[in-house]
Amino acid sequence: MNSSLPSLADIEAIAQVVYRSMPATPQYRWGTLSERLGTDCWLKHENHTPVGAFKIRGGLSYFHHLSRRRALPREVICATRGNHGQSVAWAAREHGVACTIVVPHGNSVEKNAAMRSLGAHLVEHGDDFQASREHAQALAAERGAHMVPSFHADLFSGVATAWWEFFRAVTHLDVVYVPIGLGSSACSAIAAKLALGHRVRVVGVVSAHATTYADSLAAGHVVSAPVSTRLADGMACRVAETDALSILARHLDHVVQVSDAEVAQAMRALFADTHNVAEGAGAAAFAAAWQERTSLRGLAVGAALSGGNVDSAVFSDVLAQA
Repeated sequence: MNSSLPSLADIEAIAQVVYRSMPATPQYRWGTLSERLGTDCWLKHENHTPVGAFKIRGGLSYFHHLSRRRALPREVICATRGNHGQSVAWAAREHGVACTIVVPHGNSVEKNAAMRSLGAHLVEHGDDFQASREHAQALAAERGAHMVPSFHADLFSGVATAWWEFFRAVTHLDVVYVPIGLGSSACSAIAAKLALGHRVRVVGVVSAHATTYADSLAAGHVVSAPVSTRLADGMACRVAETDALSILARHLDHVVQVSDAEVAQAMRALFADTHNVAEGAGAAAFAAAWQERTSLRGLAVGAALSGGNVDSAVFSDVLAQA
Protein backbone atom coordinates (compact mmCIF):
# COMPACT_ATOMS: atom_id res chain seq x y z
CA MET A 1 0.00 0.00 0.00
CA ASN A 2 1.30 3.45 -0.94
CA SER A 3 2.28 5.45 2.14
CA SER A 4 0.45 8.52 0.77
CA LEU A 5 -2.89 6.73 0.89
CA PRO A 6 -5.02 7.18 4.01
CA SER A 7 -5.25 4.24 6.38
CA LEU A 8 -8.49 2.80 7.73
CA ALA A 9 -7.99 4.80 10.95
CA ASP A 10 -7.44 7.97 8.90
CA ILE A 11 -10.63 7.43 6.93
CA GLU A 12 -12.69 6.62 10.03
CA ALA A 13 -11.42 9.76 11.77
CA ILE A 14 -12.17 12.01 8.79
CA ALA A 15 -15.64 10.48 8.48
CA GLN A 16 -16.49 12.00 11.84
CA VAL A 17 -15.35 15.39 10.53
CA VAL A 18 -17.49 14.99 7.40
CA TYR A 19 -20.52 13.92 9.43
CA ARG A 20 -20.51 17.20 11.35
CA SER A 21 -21.62 18.85 8.09
CA MET A 22 -23.59 16.10 6.35
CA PRO A 23 -24.85 12.55 6.88
CA ALA A 24 -23.57 9.52 5.03
CA THR A 25 -25.06 9.34 1.55
CA PRO A 26 -27.24 6.38 0.51
CA GLN A 27 -26.42 3.56 -1.86
CA TYR A 28 -29.25 1.67 -3.51
CA ARG A 29 -29.69 -1.31 -5.79
CA TRP A 30 -32.07 0.11 -8.37
CA GLY A 31 -34.34 -2.57 -9.89
CA THR A 32 -34.98 -0.97 -13.27
CA LEU A 33 -31.34 0.08 -13.64
CA SER A 34 -30.27 -3.49 -12.82
CA GLU A 35 -32.68 -4.84 -15.42
CA ARG A 36 -31.29 -2.41 -17.97
CA LEU A 37 -27.69 -3.42 -17.22
CA GLY A 38 -28.52 -7.13 -17.00
CA THR A 39 -27.03 -7.60 -13.53
CA ASP A 40 -27.20 -6.13 -10.01
CA CYS A 41 -26.41 -2.43 -10.18
CA TRP A 42 -25.77 -0.30 -7.11
CA LEU A 43 -25.48 3.49 -7.16
CA LYS A 44 -23.59 5.53 -4.57
CA HIS A 45 -25.56 8.76 -4.36
CA GLU A 46 -22.97 11.48 -3.97
CA ASN A 47 -25.49 13.75 -5.66
CA HIS A 48 -27.19 13.81 -2.22
CA THR A 49 -24.59 15.97 -0.43
CA PRO A 50 -25.19 19.62 0.54
CA VAL A 51 -23.35 20.76 -2.61
CA GLY A 52 -24.73 18.03 -4.87
CA ALA A 53 -21.39 16.27 -5.38
CA PHE A 54 -18.77 14.14 -3.62
CA LYS A 55 -16.18 16.94 -3.55
CA ILE A 56 -17.52 18.46 -0.32
CA ARG A 57 -15.89 15.60 1.60
CA GLY A 58 -12.48 16.65 0.29
CA GLY A 59 -12.94 20.29 1.20
CA LEU A 60 -14.00 19.45 4.73
CA SER A 61 -11.01 17.15 5.14
CA TYR A 62 -8.52 19.62 3.68
CA PHE A 63 -9.57 22.49 5.94
CA HIS A 64 -9.68 20.19 8.95
CA HIS A 65 -6.03 19.34 8.35
CA LEU A 66 -5.15 23.04 7.91
CA SER A 67 -6.90 23.83 11.16
CA ARG A 68 -5.17 21.02 13.06
CA ARG A 69 -1.81 22.32 11.85
CA ARG A 70 -2.86 25.85 12.87
CA ALA A 71 -2.21 26.85 9.29
CA LEU A 72 -5.55 28.35 8.32
CA PRO A 73 -4.79 31.28 5.97
CA ARG A 74 -6.64 34.57 5.64
CA GLU A 75 -7.57 33.70 2.04
CA VAL A 76 -7.70 30.61 -0.16
CA ILE A 77 -7.73 30.44 -3.94
CA CYS A 78 -8.57 27.49 -6.16
CA ALA A 79 -9.41 26.65 -9.75
CA THR A 80 -12.43 24.57 -10.67
CA ARG A 81 -15.15 23.69 -13.13
CA GLY A 82 -17.55 23.85 -10.18
CA ASN A 83 -17.74 21.01 -7.68
CA HIS A 84 -14.26 21.38 -6.19
CA GLY A 85 -14.94 25.11 -5.91
CA GLN A 86 -18.17 24.50 -4.04
CA SER A 87 -16.38 22.20 -1.61
CA VAL A 88 -13.65 24.78 -0.97
CA ALA A 89 -16.17 27.61 -0.61
CA TRP A 90 -18.27 25.56 1.84
CA ALA A 91 -15.30 24.64 4.04
CA ALA A 92 -13.77 28.14 3.83
CA ARG A 93 -17.05 29.64 5.03
CA GLU A 94 -17.18 27.17 7.95
CA HIS A 95 -13.67 28.27 9.01
CA GLY A 96 -14.13 32.00 8.39
CA VAL A 97 -11.59 32.13 5.55
CA ALA A 98 -11.99 34.35 2.47
CA CYS A 99 -12.31 32.39 -0.76
CA THR A 100 -11.54 33.29 -4.39
CA ILE A 101 -12.30 30.79 -7.14
CA VAL A 102 -11.09 30.88 -10.73
CA VAL A 103 -13.29 29.31 -13.41
CA PRO A 104 -12.89 29.23 -17.20
CA HIS A 105 -15.03 31.42 -19.43
CA GLY A 106 -18.26 29.67 -20.36
CA ASN A 107 -18.36 27.67 -17.13
CA SER A 108 -21.63 26.26 -15.80
CA VAL A 109 -23.94 29.15 -14.94
CA GLU A 110 -25.60 27.27 -12.10
CA LYS A 111 -22.34 26.01 -10.60
CA ASN A 112 -21.02 29.58 -10.66
CA ALA A 113 -24.18 30.78 -8.89
CA ALA A 114 -23.82 28.04 -6.28
CA MET A 115 -20.23 29.02 -5.50
CA ARG A 116 -21.19 32.67 -5.14
CA SER A 117 -24.03 31.69 -2.81
CA LEU A 118 -21.45 30.10 -0.51
CA GLY A 119 -19.59 33.40 -0.25
CA ALA A 120 -16.89 32.85 -2.86
CA HIS A 121 -15.55 35.59 -5.11
CA LEU A 122 -15.45 34.29 -8.68
CA VAL A 123 -12.85 35.18 -11.29
CA GLU A 124 -13.32 34.05 -14.90
CA HIS A 125 -10.10 33.34 -16.76
CA GLY A 126 -9.02 31.12 -19.64
CA ASP A 127 -10.73 28.72 -21.99
CA ASP A 128 -10.26 25.53 -19.97
CA PHE A 129 -9.49 24.26 -16.48
CA GLN A 130 -5.72 24.17 -16.98
CA ALA A 131 -5.64 27.86 -17.94
CA SER A 132 -7.76 28.71 -14.90
CA ARG A 133 -5.51 26.62 -12.69
CA GLU A 134 -2.36 28.41 -13.85
CA HIS A 135 -4.02 31.80 -13.32
CA ALA A 136 -5.16 30.76 -9.83
CA GLN A 137 -1.60 29.76 -8.94
CA ALA A 138 -0.30 33.13 -10.14
CA LEU A 139 -3.00 34.98 -8.18
CA ALA A 140 -2.20 33.05 -5.01
CA ALA A 141 1.51 33.87 -5.32
CA GLU A 142 0.77 37.53 -6.02
CA ARG A 143 -1.62 37.93 -3.09
CA GLY A 144 0.06 35.65 -0.56
CA ALA A 145 -3.06 33.46 -0.49
CA HIS A 146 -3.14 29.71 0.03
CA MET A 147 -3.68 27.78 -3.20
CA VAL A 148 -5.97 24.81 -2.58
CA PRO A 149 -4.94 22.14 -5.09
CA SER A 150 -7.38 19.94 -6.95
CA PHE A 151 -5.44 16.81 -6.02
CA HIS A 152 -3.86 16.34 -2.60
CA ALA A 153 -3.73 13.63 0.07
CA ASP A 154 -5.68 15.86 2.48
CA LEU A 155 -8.48 16.09 -0.10
CA PHE A 156 -8.79 12.46 -1.02
CA SER A 157 -8.65 11.23 2.57
CA GLY A 158 -12.04 12.95 2.85
CA VAL A 159 -13.31 11.65 -0.46
CA ALA A 160 -12.34 8.13 0.64
CA THR A 161 -15.13 8.28 3.22
CA ALA A 162 -17.67 7.90 0.40
CA TRP A 163 -16.07 4.67 -0.79
CA TRP A 164 -15.59 3.45 2.79
CA GLU A 165 -19.36 3.87 3.23
CA PHE A 166 -20.10 2.11 -0.05
CA PHE A 167 -17.79 -0.88 0.45
CA ARG A 168 -18.94 -1.42 4.04
CA ALA A 169 -22.61 -1.23 3.02
CA VAL A 170 -22.30 -3.50 -0.05
CA THR A 171 -19.62 -6.01 0.89
CA HIS A 172 -20.29 -8.24 -2.11
CA LEU A 173 -19.48 -5.68 -4.82
CA ASP A 174 -17.38 -7.23 -7.58
CA VAL A 175 -16.52 -4.14 -9.60
CA VAL A 176 -16.98 -0.37 -9.29
CA TYR A 177 -16.73 2.27 -11.99
CA VAL A 178 -15.20 5.58 -10.93
CA PRO A 179 -14.99 8.77 -13.01
CA ILE A 180 -11.56 10.42 -13.25
CA GLY A 181 -11.21 14.19 -13.31
CA LEU A 182 -7.87 14.87 -11.65
CA GLY A 183 -8.00 11.54 -9.84
CA SER A 184 -9.12 12.19 -6.27
CA SER A 185 -12.19 9.95 -6.46
CA ALA A 186 -10.41 7.03 -8.13
CA CYS A 187 -7.47 7.23 -5.72
CA SER A 188 -9.94 7.43 -2.85
CA ALA A 189 -11.77 4.33 -4.03
CA ILE A 190 -8.44 2.51 -4.14
CA ALA A 191 -7.56 3.77 -0.65
CA ALA A 192 -10.86 2.56 0.81
CA LYS A 193 -10.59 -0.81 -0.95
CA LEU A 194 -7.08 -1.38 0.43
CA ALA A 195 -7.94 -0.08 3.91
CA LEU A 196 -10.91 -2.43 4.19
CA GLY A 197 -9.27 -5.36 2.42
CA HIS A 198 -12.21 -5.40 -0.03
CA ARG A 199 -11.90 -7.59 -3.13
CA VAL A 200 -13.71 -5.15 -5.46
CA ARG A 201 -12.08 -4.27 -8.78
CA VAL A 202 -11.80 -0.51 -9.40
CA VAL A 203 -12.28 0.63 -13.00
CA GLY A 204 -11.39 4.19 -13.98
CA VAL A 205 -13.57 6.15 -16.40
CA VAL A 206 -12.38 9.05 -18.53
CA SER A 207 -14.05 11.16 -21.16
CA ALA A 208 -13.12 10.13 -24.69
CA HIS A 209 -12.79 13.87 -25.29
CA ALA A 210 -10.32 14.43 -22.41
CA THR A 211 -7.90 11.52 -22.46
CA THR A 212 -4.86 12.70 -20.48
CA TYR A 213 -5.26 9.95 -17.86
CA ALA A 214 -5.85 7.15 -20.37
CA ASP A 215 -2.93 8.36 -22.48
CA SER A 216 -0.65 8.90 -19.49
CA LEU A 217 -1.38 5.49 -17.98
CA ALA A 218 -0.68 3.84 -21.32
CA ALA A 219 2.59 5.78 -21.76
CA GLY A 220 3.79 5.48 -18.16
CA HIS A 221 4.24 9.24 -17.80
CA VAL A 222 2.18 12.42 -18.02
CA VAL A 223 0.83 13.06 -21.51
CA SER A 224 -1.27 16.18 -21.97
CA ALA A 225 -4.31 15.86 -24.22
CA PRO A 226 -6.74 18.37 -25.70
CA VAL A 227 -10.16 18.73 -24.10
CA SER A 228 -13.26 18.88 -26.25
CA THR A 229 -16.01 17.38 -24.05
CA ARG A 230 -19.07 19.59 -23.93
CA LEU A 231 -20.95 17.53 -21.37
CA ALA A 232 -18.54 16.01 -18.83
CA ASP A 233 -17.00 19.21 -17.47
CA GLY A 234 -15.95 17.48 -14.25
CA MET A 235 -13.62 15.27 -16.32
CA ALA A 236 -12.32 18.04 -18.59
CA CYS A 237 -8.65 17.93 -17.56
CA ARG A 238 -5.80 18.57 -19.98
CA VAL A 239 -2.84 17.51 -17.83
CA ALA A 240 -2.81 14.49 -15.49
CA GLU A 241 -1.39 14.63 -11.96
CA THR A 242 1.86 12.70 -11.51
CA ASP A 243 1.01 11.63 -7.95
CA ALA A 244 -2.41 10.38 -9.02
CA LEU A 245 -0.91 8.44 -11.93
CA SER A 246 1.47 6.58 -9.64
CA ILE A 247 -1.45 5.33 -7.54
CA LEU A 248 -3.78 4.58 -10.43
CA ALA A 249 -1.14 2.74 -12.45
CA ARG A 250 -0.64 0.24 -9.64
CA HIS A 251 -4.22 -0.33 -8.57
CA LEU A 252 -6.75 0.37 -11.34
CA ASP A 253 -8.12 -2.73 -13.02
CA HIS A 254 -8.42 -0.89 -16.35
CA VAL A 255 -9.69 2.36 -17.87
CA VAL A 256 -12.80 2.92 -19.99
CA GLN A 257 -13.31 5.89 -22.28
CA VAL A 258 -16.86 7.19 -22.72
CA SER A 259 -18.06 9.63 -25.35
CA ASP A 260 -20.38 12.57 -24.76
CA ALA A 261 -23.09 10.65 -26.60
CA GLU A 262 -22.68 7.70 -24.22
CA VAL A 263 -22.71 10.05 -21.22
CA ALA A 264 -25.92 11.68 -22.46
CA GLN A 265 -27.51 8.24 -22.85
CA ALA A 266 -26.48 7.39 -19.28
CA MET A 267 -27.93 10.66 -17.96
CA ARG A 268 -31.25 9.77 -19.56
CA ALA A 269 -31.13 6.18 -18.25
CA LEU A 270 -30.35 7.31 -14.70
CA PHE A 271 -33.20 9.80 -14.74
CA ALA A 272 -35.69 7.33 -16.21
CA ASP A 273 -34.74 4.51 -13.82
CA THR A 274 -34.00 6.40 -10.59
CA HIS A 275 -35.39 9.90 -11.15
CA ASN A 276 -32.05 11.31 -10.04
CA VAL A 277 -30.35 14.05 -12.01
CA ALA A 278 -26.75 13.25 -12.97
CA GLU A 279 -24.32 15.77 -14.42
CA GLY A 280 -22.07 14.54 -17.23
CA ALA A 281 -19.22 13.35 -15.01
CA GLY A 282 -21.81 11.96 -12.58
CA ALA A 283 -23.26 9.71 -15.28
CA ALA A 284 -19.91 8.62 -16.73
CA ALA A 285 -19.53 5.63 -14.40
CA PHE A 286 -22.83 4.11 -15.50
CA ALA A 287 -21.97 4.91 -19.13
CA ALA A 288 -18.82 2.83 -18.74
CA ALA A 289 -20.70 -0.04 -17.09
CA TRP A 290 -23.21 0.05 -19.94
CA GLN A 291 -20.38 -0.06 -22.48
CA GLU A 292 -18.99 -3.20 -20.77
CA ARG A 293 -22.35 -4.76 -19.87
CA THR A 294 -21.82 -8.03 -21.72
CA SER A 295 -18.85 -8.84 -19.49
CA LEU A 296 -20.69 -7.96 -16.27
CA ARG A 297 -23.40 -10.64 -16.20
CA GLY A 298 -23.69 -12.26 -12.79
CA LEU A 299 -21.55 -9.59 -11.06
CA ALA A 300 -22.51 -7.02 -8.45
CA VAL A 301 -21.68 -3.71 -10.14
CA GLY A 302 -21.26 -0.38 -8.36
CA ALA A 303 -21.24 3.05 -9.94
CA ALA A 304 -20.70 6.46 -8.43
CA LEU A 305 -23.35 9.03 -9.22
CA SER A 306 -20.67 11.52 -8.28
CA GLY A 307 -22.65 14.71 -8.84
CA GLY A 308 -25.93 16.14 -10.06
CA ASN A 309 -24.90 19.73 -10.82
CA VAL A 310 -25.89 20.14 -14.44
CA ASP A 311 -27.36 23.37 -15.77
CA SER A 312 -31.12 23.16 -16.34
CA ALA A 313 -30.82 24.09 -20.02
CA VAL A 314 -28.16 21.45 -20.62
CA PHE A 315 -30.15 18.72 -18.88
CA SER A 316 -33.28 19.72 -20.76
CA ASP A 317 -31.43 19.35 -24.06
CA VAL A 318 -30.07 15.93 -23.01
CA LEU A 319 -33.55 14.66 -22.11
CA ALA A 320 -34.97 16.06 -25.36
CA GLN A 321 -32.52 13.97 -27.37
CA ALA A 322 -34.20 10.74 -26.25
